[in-house]
Amino acid sequence: MTFTDMPTPPSIPSHRLPAGELIPRLGLGTWRMGEIRTQRNNEVAVLQHAIAAGITLIDTAEMYGEGGAEEVVGESLRGAGATRKRLFIVSKIYPWNASRRGTRAACDRSLKRLGIDTIDLYLLHWRGEHPLADTVRAFEELKREGKIRHWGVSNFDTADMRELSTVPDGRNCAANQVYYNLARRWPEATLLPWQRERGIVTMAYSPLDQGRLLAHQSLAPIADRHGITPAQVALAWLMQADDVVAIPKTSRIDGVDEILGALWVRLDADDCVRLDQVFRPPKAGARMEST
Repeated sequence: MTFTDMPTPPSIPSHRLPAGELIPRLGLGTWRMGEIRTQRNNEVAVLQHAIAAGITLIDTAEMYGEGGAEEVVGESLRGAGATRKRLFIVSKIYPWNASRRGTRAACDRSLKRLGIDTIDLYLLHWRGEHPLADTVRAFEELKREGKIRHWGVSNFDTADMRELSTVPDGRNCAANQVYYNLARRWPEATLLPWQRERGIVTMAYSPLDQGRLLAHQSLAPIADRHGITPAQVALAWLMQADDVVAIPKTSRIDGVDEILGALWVRLDADDCVRLDQVFRPPKAGARMEST
């Protein structure tokens, strides 16, 4: 069975944020969307298909297409009405905008492009020159005003997270979005255990290693044995951890269906052993890898 003829997938599992709210553990990313005007209609159609199919978490950033991806997301949400209430919108701020005043202004711009009143999870995209204390203070102010509901970070290593936890209200961090997949397992060394102890959600971007895993010869035998695709193997492996949120990106409507098809997949012990033999778990002290 392949994703083209699978029945309706089961509901997307969820995990609790530190504040107690549930976050879907499978969403859709929008990196590289909003960059080419002629692709806008297709990008909107893909997101609307994803939402109609049950994907409620959409991840974007002011960096993507210099705001263009947020506009694509906004266009896909227009007329959603009650549907918006069940969606979970994530966006990210450039580090050079993340001063106390700059954070507020950047958030307002993102809200306008998205066409919504509240961002569900607002992330510092990566560390920059502005003190973490100033960014966190701005995040907390935005929460009190109802412009964001939760805040977090992205591309933070364990040392960064430890430092964040020492600033006022730094322990209110809800999530850390990092580059994590079968081929990039560095978070398992220290970051994942540290965040698990504190209930901080790990969001895995590029869960297919920017498409490189799709052609990896080690995934094909497992995919063939289960009658699925290499992408579904990689996503199923990542989602075995019940506190990891995967946010793959696709520009195809049938790609959305393939992503959702991964919810049916249950890798067995032999599959996991084979994957560990090829994609070795990290050694102690492994550091953050970049794209």
